[in-house]
Amino acid sequence: MQKPFKRDIYFSFFMFTADARPDDKAYTQVLIRHLQALTEMGYTGFDLHIASGPAAADHHAEVDSYVCLKRAFDDAGFRDAKFTTNVGTTRTFDPTSPYEEQRRQALAYLKSRVDITLALGGEDAIMSGPFLYPYGVFPLNDSGDGIWSDALQDWMKPRYAAASAPFRELAAYANEKKVKLAIEPVKNWETPGTTMISDALDFLETYDIPACGVTIDTAQVVMESQGPAIFKANVARATRKNQLNYVHISGPDRGAVTDSWIPWDIMLGEIEPVYTGPYLVEVFNAIPPFDSSMRMTRRRFWRPGEDEPETGRDSAYDVARSALKTLEDKIAAFSHSSSR
Repeated sequence: MQKPFKRDIYFSFFMFTADARPDDKAYTQVLIRHLQALTEMGYTGFDLHIASGPAAADHHAEVDSYVCLKRAFDDAGFRDAKFTTNVGTTRTFDPTSPYEEQRRQALAYLKSRVDITLALGGEDAIMSGPFLYPYGVFPLNDSGDGIWSDALQDWMKPRYAAASAPFRELAAYANEKKVKLAIEPVKNWETPGTTMISDALDFLETYDIPACGVTIDTAQVVMESQGPAIFKANVARATRKNQLNYVHISGPDRGAVTDSWIPWDIMLGEIEPVYTGPYLVEVFNAIPPFDSSMRMTRRRFWRPGEDEPETGRDSAYDVARSALKTLEDKIAAFSHSSSR
């Protein structure tokens, strides 16, 4: 008898940090303790943000540092744990730049992130994130005012065109390494583009980059999409082209998933029948740089082993444990209802 399909559920280390600090051996032990606790809860994989580093960073040395980090994880008993990465482009590493040299620099940076993803997660690992247009870099006009609406859409067109050649090369490189790319649209108050799933799919279709996909993030969809009909169309469109590469489960406030404003019936109703990859539980904690960059007003979830325990308040582990149960219950409920 064939065993029933069991969904992999991963946890994002955005709860704890935006920088794994792979050269810091003491901090590696902190990460290992978190891995142990989350694995005991039932998570089967983990997502690490790969910090961008300075403009003059030696990318080969960066890759080597993550190779060493993975070796430390393996030695601690996590050889079979699965890893994905979160990667963003920056003002320095900008594949949409009008300047060829800067695009080449961005391509080298992104290829190194593919190498890091492979080092951590092996073949079929996923590199996700806002790695098309630089995260949080809003364009200004000559008067120093922001560019918005139609003017912004017109401004973005040549930027996407400029990124097409380096992205085709990046996609070919990732495909050769057997790493899956998943562009993540991010809501409009965080970045000017891409902000919707259709934006990312349009870019890939317009410039013929089939060996690259998209991430669907429940928080981004709730806050930055046109509605259920467009969501349904985008899921179908991505599925037809084998470009639905990752799904993030995140509340619109980026906090606890349990009792959040996630429209489970709509989202799982479209995603579950067509997607077999992992779900990532993604909770942003009120730690630097998220507290300021995301303008967080809620209190931090205290991190066992890093923060002082706070009686009567949820820890990061409490939030992770309840999120896993919530997601498992929602998947089970959907499977039960769809099998009737």
